[in-house]
Amino acid sequence: MASVPRNLLIAGIVVLFILVIGAIFIATRPPQPTPTPVTVKLKVIGPWAGAEAEYFNKVLEEYKRVKPNVEFEYSTVRAEDLAKTLPLQLDARTTPADIIITPWGWFIVEMAKKGHIVDLTTVINKDDYVAGVLDSVTWDGKIWAAPFTMWLKPGFWYRKSFFQAHGLSEPKTWDEFKSLLDKIKGISGVKNPIVTGDGVGWPVSDVTEHFIIAIGGPQLQLDLISGKVKFNDARVKSVFEAYLVPPIKAGHFSEPIEWTKAVELWWKGDYALYFMGTWITGMVENPDDLGFFPLPGAKGVVGGTDYIFVPKHSANLNAALEFLKWLATEGQVVHGSTKAGKIPTWVKASPGALWKPMQDVYRKVQDLKLAILPDMDDTVGGDWQTLFWDQLKLLWVSPDKLGSVLDTLTREHPATKG
Repeated sequence: MASVPRNLLIAGIVVLFILVIGAIFIATRPPQPTPTPVTVKLKVIGPWAGAEAEYFNKVLEEYKRVKPNVEFEYSTVRAEDLAKTLPLQLDARTTPADIIITPWGWFIVEMAKKGHIVDLTTVINKDDYVAGVLDSVTWDGKIWAAPFTMWLKPGFWYRKSFFQAHGLSEPKTWDEFKSLLDKIKGISGVKNPIVTGDGVGWPVSDVTEHFIIAIGGPQLQLDLISGKVKFNDARVKSVFEAYLVPPIKAGHFSEPIEWTKAVELWWKGDYALYFMGTWITGMVENPDDLGFFPLPGAKGVVGGTDYIFVPKHSANLNAALEFLKWLATEGQVVHGSTKAGKIPTWVKASPGALWKPMQDVYRKVQDLKLAILPDMDDTVGGDWQTLFWDQLKLLWVSPDKLGSVLDTLTREHPATKG
């Protein structure tokens, strides 16, 4: 056997010595602190205030638990105000927030066309969401926003205790609906059978769309949105003349009242019915006392969602996109479990995780096989949206102006003007 060269033997001894000394040093040195992650502060703009903001804050708190190095600064900006101020800021290559949430998909696409929005096509998976929910934020074959939770506008809400006290029941036919309104009108202390919520005009538009869908059918709603059918079409006019205008003229609807104030008045019994979205479940003292019914024969209801987008001018793009992806998935589950009155658009979310009153709503919508349809004014958007609201408020106080209202909506619709 050949002997090991002297120089290699010496090198081996040196290496062994170094390894031993290193091991002793590592074993005896005091524990080293784990580096603290750099804190990231994300600015978030959303449409929610009051209790609705509290429910969204629970989502932010959960994300902070998952990502302790993230802090949030949340601001409330309504969609109509955001559409006025944000374009100027983005044009100046600045942004008031890293994450912005709005229900107006058309507005997001406008900002995308100007090059201000981050393309999310590779960030989220379209197949993970309710079919069609991304249509309004898709342009040029790309996705520009992620969906958050969905609200539904399923029908007329009532207090079960009120119906029981006065021997009332949900109508199954149009004649039964008219009879119900007449019965309620005769109850002492009731000002009108139906309270008309008002803000900028959207609660009135919700009622109108429900009549269009229930009487004219889901396809009529879609055709009016696209402009394939005009508002002064005979089919549309008949919905208004034979079904919507008569109860307005008969005093079954109240005059428009600020919509949150209307909730209070309706709940205390000044009114018996209120057409409103599912978020009303989180605005009342006892949601177990709530019931709702769509107009008899309805085959669909409006559903809408808030969309999440990231401006290109964010100083925290990576953190913002990471939060957006979580918000559009697990964040929906958290939000759906609160009293916000929303359901996830993320198909992997379990209905069993919903807040209990919303489980009942979800089940009834499923049992009635109601198709989920896009919100007309949110989808068409632009100047026509506010025109739609204003014209319907006019109709509520001056129903004899129906012809003028329908002609105006036809003339100003983007499909007609374009």
